This record gives sequence, C-alpha cells and structure tokens, in this order.
Amino acid sequence: MQEKQEKIQIVKTLIDAFPFIQQFSGKTVVIKYGGAAQTEPLLKEKFARDIALMFLVGIKVVIVHGGGKKINTVLDKLDIKTEFIDGQRVTSPENMEVVEMVLSGSVNKEITALLNHNGAKAIGMSGKDASFIKAKAKDAKKFGLTGNITSIDQSVIQRLIDDKFIPVIAPIATGDDIGHPGYNINADLAASKIAIALKAEKVIFVTDTAGVLDKDMHLLTTLKEEEIQALIKDETIHGGMLPKVAACLETIDGGVEKAHIIDGRIEHSLLLELFTSEGIGTVIKK
Repeated sequence: MQEKQEKIQIVKTLIDAFPFIQQFSGKTVVIKYGGAAQTEPLLKEKFARDIALMFLVGIKVVIVHGGGKKINTVLDKLDIKTEFIDGQRVTSPENMEVVEMVLSGSVNKEITALLNHNGAKAIGMSGKDASFIKAKAKDAKKFGLTGNITSIDQSVIQRLIDDKFIPVIAPIATGDDIGHPGYNINADLAASKIAIALKAEKVIFVTDTAGVLDKDMHLLTTLKEEEIQALIKDETIHGGMLPKVAACLETIDGGVEKAHIIDGRIEHSLLLELFTSEGIGTVIKK
C-alpha cells in the first residue's frame, strides 16, 4: 500500500510540474553554475541530470561557469598571491595564466564531459572562441586583467543552440590587441550579459547561499530594484553577493523578465526553482 502511495505521489509531482514544463519549453534559460554544486561529486551529478532533463523537455540551456575555488587552490600550490576587491578578483598577468588554464582547460571540459555522459549534448568554449566575448579593463591599476564586457556576438551561441547543443561557457574574454592575454570576467556578470544578448527568458545563479538574506538571516523570496538598493546601502547585501545582485539588476534592466539566486547545495535545486510554484530561492524582477 505504501509503495502504491509513493507511486501516486510521483505522478502528482509530474502533473504539478507539467504547466511549468509547457511554459519554459522552447525558451532560453541562462544558468550561472558555481559554488558547492560545481565541486561536490553528488551535487555535480544531480546538476548534470537536472540539465539533461531540462534539455530533453525542450528548454534551451546555456551554462556560464565560474571556478574560483579551484583557481585559488592552484594559485596556492604555485605560491602565487591573489586578492579580491568588492567580491571580484584582482587579476595579475600571473593570475591570468592560471585563471585561463583552470577555467578553459579544466573546469569547462569537466562540466562538458559530465553533461554529455548524462545525455545532454554539450559543447565547451570560452569567450575567446570566435572572439564572441570582447572586453576592456575594468580598472587596470586596481583590478589588472579583470575586464568589463564590451560586446557579445550572440550569433555564435545561437548557432549552437539551434544545432541542439548546450553551450558551456568559460568567462574569459578577448582583448583588442594581437597577443593580448585576455580578460578574466566575473562569471555572474558574464551570465547577465549573455542572457541579455540572447533575450533569455530568465537567468539563474546557482550559489552557496539560500538566496538574498535579511539581517536576521531570513530568505527574501522576491525583491525589486529599489529594495535591493536599500539593502546595499545598509550593508545587508555585501561581499560576494554584491556582483550577483548587480548582475541580476543588469539582467532585468536589459529586458530579461526574471533573475533567480538559488542554493546549489540543495539537490535538484534547478528543478525545484523552475518546476514548482513555491521555488526555493530569491527572485529579482521589475
């Protein structure tokens, strides 16, 4: 009897998810992938399966990934110093070599292989490929080779989507000069720019927090721009959350309907956010 009830519950869950599957099928969703979901074996496997399911029900998925923890580990092993200002890495030329090696050469290929193994048709790339992401220095004296995106050739990504691929993008941009080492781009801000360029339905930031929290550490499930500005002013939002909310605001100002910040430490967090009415994180919208 219990087994029968469990099966009935599974069917009810599928029926509840069906309207959301209909709503998002054929739509583009950009996912910024980072945090524990990118490093813990079980969460990596769950993430890959979530993406494969989204792909199979017709959602056009684009993944932009970070890799900060792995970059820090390699920098430490090489005894290369690194520092952060307002949640963004200061990228020296020595840092840049490691950043590109880790993001493009290691993390990107690992994610791509994992997705392909789980039935999603993924292809890895960085913004240097076809020079589809171009950038300039954010502030060369302060941030070194950390860049701000100046242009995105969305047609490069769109062709891959049209050919039924999932683009997996390392946030490395090309510079204007021949032989330029390129720019390290904050993955949150890269995801925002890419979502705007693709006119995506939404962008989802997979993080190591429940979402945006108030001073009592309670989840704020829905926020608008003026509320976010007040939270920044009183320093409720600070540190690494600053570039995330900045990316969210830029995204919705650029025409994307909603931006989500969700907890990647929860199994199947993407499916819970997309295919249930309650969701699990913070939604930022106009």
